Amino acid sequence: MPPDWLPELAVIPAGEFLMGSEDAEEDERPVHRVHVDEFLLSVQPVTIAEYARFVRDTGHRPPAVYELPLVVGAGGADRERAFRQIAMPYVWIDAEPPAARAVHPVSLVRYDDATAYCAWLSAVTGRAFRLPTEAEWEKAARGGAESKRYPWGDRLESGMANFLVDPAARERHGTTACRAHPPNGFGLFDMAGNVWEWVHDWYEPGYYASAPARNPAGPPTGQLRVLRGGGWLVADVRMLSCSHRHKVPPDTYSYAIGFRVACGA
Repeated sequence: MPPDWLPELAVIPAGEFLMGSEDAEEDERPVHRVHVDEFLLSVQPVTIAEYARFVRDTGHRPPAVYELPLVVGAGGADRERAFRQIAMPYVWIDAEPPAARAVHPVSLVRYDDATAYCAWLSAVTGRAFRLPTEAEWEKAARGGAESKRYPWGDRLESGMANFLVDPAARERHGTTACRAHPPNGFGLFDMAGNVWEWVHDWYEPGYYASAPARNPAGPPTGQLRVLRGGGWLVADVRMLSCSHRHKVPPDTYSYAIGFRVACGA
């Protein structure tokens, strides 16, 4: 039996799929056919328990509120106060994770934290772990179904994902344990809701018009990074769709952002 800190992986088969959506945001168009080579993807986001092994082994700074990300600092004192308050249940105290959330997805991680975890996991396993590309993530989220809006189909169903059904419940809401909702067709959990997930790519709004048809990996540079999948704070259900591209500054982190890992098959 593999150790409990080693992520369980699912095989995402090679093949083509239709990426994007014609009835969504402009940066999700045009819908285009993309070929992705076979790869492996963790069946759930990296959990707090899995991330704790990385923190213990490396001394990497644990999830907490450090320097404020641009998206919070620019919002003034009220936004900072709200950010700190909502973050409290997710802050690790003296490098100790919140015990009651061990099987919840780790959050309060930046893009650089996610890539540092991938580098550590690669070193201890001898396999080349990384973040999935946007194309890999979207192919995996669709679970083998062609052009469906959500990982489970076209109809929004509250029991299929953790998102903010009632915006008035924001203060009482939060992450849920991974695997609390049904998996998609590839056996992947939480591809919509719970936490946003970092992917490899830089963001470019018009990238789909010129992206390569085989294994696109995003532009070489950029100002913003891409998150996929929506999180527990999402009330706008369009953000839960398989095709939605959420762009943020690279220094962004929050109580609703995590990641999952990929590697070659």
